[in-house]
Amino acid sequence: MDADWLEGYALITEKRTLDLPAGSATIHFEGVAGGMLPESVMVSGLPAGVREKNLDADLLSPGSLYARSLGRPVILRRQHRKSGKTTEERAVIRSGPEGSVLVQTREGFEAANCGPLNDALVYSGLPEGLSARPTLSIETEAPASARVTLSLSYLAWGFDWQTNYVVRMQEGSKRADVSAWVTLASSDPTSFTDAETAVVGGEVNREDERDYAGWRAERLEFRCFFRPVPIYRSPVMVAPMMEGDVGDIIVTAMRRQESKMDAPVTVVAEGLGDLKLYRMPVPTSVASNAQKQVAMFEKRDVKVAIVYTADIFDGDPSEVALTLRAQNKLEDGLGIALPAGPVAVFEPLQNEQMLIGEGGIGDRAVGQAVEAVIAAATQVRVDGNDITAPEDRKRNRWRDFELSVSNANRWPITFEGDLHVDDDEKVERTSARMAKKNGRPLWKAQVPANGISTLRYRVTQIEVE
Repeated sequence: MDADWLEGYALITEKRTLDLPAGSATIHFEGVAGGMLPESVMVSGLPAGVREKNLDADLLSPGSLYARSLGRPVILRRQHRKSGKTTEERAVIRSGPEGSVLVQTREGFEAANCGPLNDALVYSGLPEGLSARPTLSIETEAPASARVTLSLSYLAWGFDWQTNYVVRMQEGSKRADVSAWVTLASSDPTSFTDAETAVVGGEVNREDERDYAGWRAERLEFRCFFRPVPIYRSPVMVAPMMEGDVGDIIVTAMRRQESKMDAPVTVVAEGLGDLKLYRMPVPTSVASNAQKQVAMFEKRDVKVAIVYTADIFDGDPSEVALTLRAQNKLEDGLGIALPAGPVAVFEPLQNEQMLIGEGGIGDRAVGQAVEAVIAAATQVRVDGNDITAPEDRKRNRWRDFELSVSNANRWPITFEGDLHVDDDEKVERTSARMAKKNGRPLWKAQVPANGISTLRYRVTQIEVE
């Protein structure tokens, strides 16, 4: 998840109650998501359905308010930069929102913030057509007046989520306490309060891959064109909220009256086709342009292992990595579908938890192996040498290699070397018993404290039909 560029989307569903008059009516749903996809909107509960729907995207912002006020009177509030003294005077906006902010006062035309004053604009009203919150408008008809409860559902862009795992190793590095948090992120201007929330793990196929990351407010820059370096100021907006037009129905979001925040926090995983749906057990509030973390689970005494791993190509080893490994099984302390996410691993040191590395895992179903590379090893290294005899090297039929792993720790470690060979090669004459991983030979060695372990093996060419 890129917190600065949220490209995920949300399915938002809510219920709103209103008094519907007989005949034609325009219903304004205030407080919908600014990143709404209007074509995805579904409204149920209307007697005659929906004739037309529109997303009113011209939202109230510093830039839009200024642009709609061209030629209109405002209050110019000015504060002296040194003395702090504030004065107010009437002015008329004489320029668009791009470039310098030009106003006309009794003294003539001038640009804002072009002197020893900090300028701000105070508006006396809200221009027609501007909405303080994203609004969906629909046209409908009703044979008779009635009180109805409508269900509104739609897709909206500018959201994302991820799971963050915290692993606290116990003494001995064979057990750990594992906690998981769900981070919910929104770049939308609308806040969602006490919402029943669920997240979907896995890759959802999307036909509409538009480049959209949520609504962004239009800025207004106070720029002084007399200065070589522009100065940017954030204007102050003071504008009363306007009531809806006569005959229109304004519907605002309904808030839950009951709170379930005292319930135990455990996210429940449910099947959703080949995906997983994780339902939050309590109502969750996500503010506009903000992030929120919700506890997913806490698993204690999970069986884990710290393994040192390396890939071996033609006797040439990669850098040794510190790898955290576990089995997603109930008997090992897990046994829950794990969504992909970053992992932070801590180890006790003098009664404190110290970070030893960070990595990440992919989506893991129950029963699968869980593995995260968390750091580059500094106390364990592996060296490789080509020990092929000169006469055998001339024949070019096989090569002999020697690997040695040195452990500078004061405790024994487990090392795994993954031997990569071509399709027309095989590994034989190994000096130690070999295992298999992903169809390749795997050297597993227990290296003693401050000790060395060695493997000799031969790579032979074979005929492939």
